[in-house]
Amino acid sequence: MLRKVIFAILGIALIVAAIFVGRYISNSKKKQRPVAEKVIKTVFTDTVENTTVQIVIPANGNLVAKRRVELYSEVQGVFRSSGKLFKPGQEYRAGEVLIRIDASEYYASVQSAKSNLYNSIAAIMPDLRLDFPEVFQKWQTYLNEFDLEKTTPKLPEMTSDKENYFITGRGIVSNYYNVKNLEQRLGKYTIRAPFSGILTEALVTEGSLVRNGQKLGEFIDPNIYEMEVALSKTYASLLKVGEEVVLNNLDNTETYKGEVTRVNGRIDATTQTITAFIEVKDKSLKEGMYLEANLNAKQEENAYEINRNLVLDGEQIFVVRDSILDVIDVNPVYFSDTKAVVKNIPDGTIMLSKPVPGAYAGMLVKPFMSGENDTNGQSTANAQSKSAE
Repeated sequence: MLRKVIFAILGIALIVAAIFVGRYISNSKKKQRPVAEKVIKTVFTDTVENTTVQIVIPANGNLVAKRRVELYSEVQGVFRSSGKLFKPGQEYRAGEVLIRIDASEYYASVQSAKSNLYNSIAAIMPDLRLDFPEVFQKWQTYLNEFDLEKTTPKLPEMTSDKENYFITGRGIVSNYYNVKNLEQRLGKYTIRAPFSGILTEALVTEGSLVRNGQKLGEFIDPNIYEMEVALSKTYASLLKVGEEVVLNNLDNTETYKGEVTRVNGRIDATTQTITAFIEVKDKSLKEGMYLEANLNAKQEENAYEINRNLVLDGEQIFVVRDSILDVIDVNPVYFSDTKAVVKNIPDGTIMLSKPVPGAYAGMLVKPFMSGENDTNGQSTANAQSKSAE
């Protein structure tokens, strides 16, 4: 009986000991959860100071000579030498012969018509002496000055109806205008330079048979060029004739000064763009060069220019108030590819100057101070710092 009591006590003691040992082991495996440390993002900021912002519209295009002539033939004949080779790059002075087409056959027909006119006038001179002695002398003077090798002079002015009927009835007036018509066409066998310039295209060579209506080449003035640019209709009210424009090449190695000379009064219905023409003068320019332009369209007063990606979808921006991010409404008045001009930001407002990923209103931030750098030497806009709680 005593043995059973002892065994019972030992069993109870072992159970109690096992419970305590189990609790001890269970408690020893639990780790104390660390207290979450507060994270503050470092951000770049700017202090807003509203000023007058010059709105600049970027554009680009190819240069085209402002004065250019496409050469076409209105007559037919063989292309003859004119003293200079008709080749691209050849320079001509104003009035110098560009193209001379063989007109020997046509010239003979013109001389024949002029001779007929002279004979017609000479045939009526005896009648004029008898019937119209008062006008005889002026017609005699006309005949004396008539030269078959020169342009046909204008007929004397007829002072009376009788004289007019007499001269017209002899077919002299009609013969005169027939001769003038032939002379005008004879002049088309020679094409002269309308201004000093350079030949940029030559489609015929000496000895070629030139046909009526055939294109012969192109002639330009290399001193003045225009660039046609297409801009969004949004800027139609901003463009002004006479505005100075700064142009540069694709490599940004050369800069040129231009001027807006014309603005189209019609908006393209397909592209919803408006066309402006920029005039530029420089000896180093060539037709066909591709240039980029910056048009000074308008000055916006009491405005501020920021990066375009700082403007949120709801036309708001992030500002910093007591180390906490907040949003305010703004009024964007102009957007470019990278910049935005906005209004309604109070002076002295501290705003983000660079976007912060995951930013939200109420977020705790730390403005970047000059001299702060991370260990990798990179931007600290997204750097994290720990503060003692």
